[in-house]
Amino acid sequence: MILSLLFLSLNLSSLFRLSASRGSAADRFYRSGRQLLAGENFRMTEEQYIQMLDKLAQGYMSNFDLDKAIKDFHRRCSNISRIYSIGKSVLGVPLWTIEISNMPGKKEAEPAFKFIGNVHGDEPVGRELLLLLANWLCDNYKSDPLATLIVDNVHLHILPSMNPDGFALRRRNNANNIDLNRDFPDQFFPLNDDMDLRQPETKAIMNWVDDIEFTASASLHGGALVANYPWDGTEDKKRKYYGCPDDETYKFLATLYSGSHYNMSKSTEFPQGITNGALWYPIYGGMQDWNYIHHGCFELTLEISDNKWPNASELPTLWEYNRMSMLNLVAGIVKTGIHGRVISSDEGKPLPASITLRGINYTIAASKSLADYHRLVAPGQTYEVIVTMPGYKPKSACVDGDRAVTIDFVLEPAHGNDSQVLEGSGCYIGSKSRFQVMEYMPEPQLQLYVLLIILISAFLCLAMRKKSLRSNHHMVNQRHSPQPKRAAV
Repeated sequence: MILSLLFLSLNLSSLFRLSASRGSAADRFYRSGRQLLAGENFRMTEEQYIQMLDKLAQGYMSNFDLDKAIKDFHRRCSNISRIYSIGKSVLGVPLWTIEISNMPGKKEAEPAFKFIGNVHGDEPVGRELLLLLANWLCDNYKSDPLATLIVDNVHLHILPSMNPDGFALRRRNNANNIDLNRDFPDQFFPLNDDMDLRQPETKAIMNWVDDIEFTASASLHGGALVANYPWDGTEDKKRKYYGCPDDETYKFLATLYSGSHYNMSKSTEFPQGITNGALWYPIYGGMQDWNYIHHGCFELTLEISDNKWPNASELPTLWEYNRMSMLNLVAGIVKTGIHGRVISSDEGKPLPASITLRGINYTIAASKSLADYHRLVAPGQTYEVIVTMPGYKPKSACVDGDRAVTIDFVLEPAHGNDSQVLEGSGCYIGSKSRFQVMEYMPEPQLQLYVLLIILISAFLCLAMRKKSLRSNHHMVNQRHSPQPKRAAV
């Protein structure tokens, strides 16, 4: 295992031939501070390295084994799962995916989460742990509260291996020798903008995320022990902390994972076991930033084992170390955040409106089919949620971020000269969403609501008056009735 790490740190050109625009294939290892035995004059040929990994691969599922394990899982747990392929690798291996839900394959107003393993071929721990996660959820559904919460309230999608060719070839890159985590469009530099030049595995992920509106995501890697969050790069290519608009929310999610881990949060290299990607070292063309920028999907890059390819005997321990972290991360998207739907007041039709938080320069969209939205936030703050849709009057509400809140917005059409400018909502620190119920209720419903309160109040007053009259009548009758005679002493 030490020899494996050494080989990667030396960055042999015979194995990793990447253009400078994509970054070094071994850069995330090289800059992580784990260059073991770097001072020794040692070299390993590519053939020797592959032979070493072949020995380490004993006990891991082959691509054939993984294919069988996924299909066996679905047969055993068909009541809460479906399997489907999002595409094929360069060598034609199907990229099998598992969906776990109490309503698999159905569109529901629930958040969707995805796990992606084996992005790099020589980091196979994730593909093993993701199958263990799927089986644990199946075995514990209806008996364990956390498993039941996830299955009943989340559509969880699991892609155990994004890079089956790299796994089979015992190398980081895919069959075309491309690092898949440098193959996505980049926000700072015109990398990978030509769709025709992207790898089939990359295209499959991009089409997948176009099709399913994921709320959050995590990719599993190896070679370090840390939860990494955006941004992964900087505009000037300098190594420094460079946070995205949802920096606080991302730190919360990363800490949720590391804090549930056996020892990730105890790291001496990364405070709390988390790191901003650009501070660790910048990369460009990464999958994490692309998810957030283009699809409103909050993705973490999780380094889940210090060893890239540990002995298979360590897998049960790694599973126990990461199990609660994986479960809590998925459950976190329903235990916290702001959720709801947006519909029109006139026809009741779903509106794919824009959802923003005042003071945070980032927008997500309600889904096109059901108009449900799921906005992740960091606890400990009050947020003003602003909902806008062309042709409709905007609405807002104050929300306490310490708990999961559900708010359905009903937007009124804007007619003629109606203002589409949002007036001040009076949102202030300490306000609660329950005080805002009338604010986002349409005018006709508000009038009905007030009338209903008046009727109920009148009914209660009438009932109390009738009770009072009956009581008075009873007292009068008692005063005029014959009094019992006192017994003689």
